[in-house]
Amino acid sequence: MNIIDKYLDSFIKIALEEDIGDGDHTSLACIPKENTGEAQLLVKEEGIIAGVEIAEKIFNKFDPNLLFEKFITDGSYIKKGDIVFIIKGKTISILQLERLVLNIMQRMSGIATETNKYVNKIKGLNTKILDTRKTTPGIRFLEKEAVRIGGGVNHRMGLYDMIMIKDNHIDFSGGIKNAINNTLSYLEKTDKNLKIEIEARSLEEINEILSIGSIHRIMLDNFCIEDTKKAIELINGKYETESSGGINYETIRSYAECGVDFISVGALTHQIKSLDLSLKAI
Repeated sequence: MNIIDKYLDSFIKIALEEDIGDGDHTSLACIPKENTGEAQLLVKEEGIIAGVEIAEKIFNKFDPNLLFEKFITDGSYIKKGDIVFIIKGKTISILQLERLVLNIMQRMSGIATETNKYVNKIKGLNTKILDTRKTTPGIRFLEKEAVRIGGGVNHRMGLYDMIMIKDNHIDFSGGIKNAINNTLSYLEKTDKNLKIEIEARSLEEINEILSIGSIHRIMLDNFCIEDTKKAIELINGKYETESSGGINYETIRSYAECGVDFISVGALTHQIKSLDLSLKAI
């Protein structure tokens, strides 16, 4: 089961309970139950579309008799005036799902568009753009899917699928050596096969990490460009590298040119402008 299928059903249930409650009384009051119609998803702003497959699943799960006709697929470049899909069937069903589908697609498309900008900024280099856990609670799976659609790479989904030893873990453990050794002991006792990433706050900490080893990736936290270059030389391909902290659209290529494997950008999901889309009756 993929991450979308794992969470989508419960998300739809909660979202519709929140929105519809005991009924969409406006639609029920205005429109006969048996009425049918069609609506189109109209693009009002250029960018990268995301959430088309999610929208189709939502329509089909809520009312299997709805007909979804798709013209543009996830990850495609869109411009003002484009029609992404047409939905046909029971009018009240379409109206009840209108806002949920728009909210999801507008946010996902905003994330995909922003991610694609960052990906294009470092085009031609080997560095990959990562997302973070700085996501909206309850819809992380949608936001991370939008990053993937935009050309980025998903970091860990949560606290459960990777060991990530950050500054607080190091400090609470009593230092880097204790943190790594405690982690190795825990993985052995629990028989878990998880990759280990550890944060470094200075070149001195990188040297300490290298002397201990037994990890998979080193995160360079808030390093300047010059220290990032020095860190890459020190690590010398022995472990994966990730730059993080304070990196923006203007500086990201300079960091990528240092030779890091990954750059994580929290702004992809937590400082985002939704793309302007509209669902209009035909």
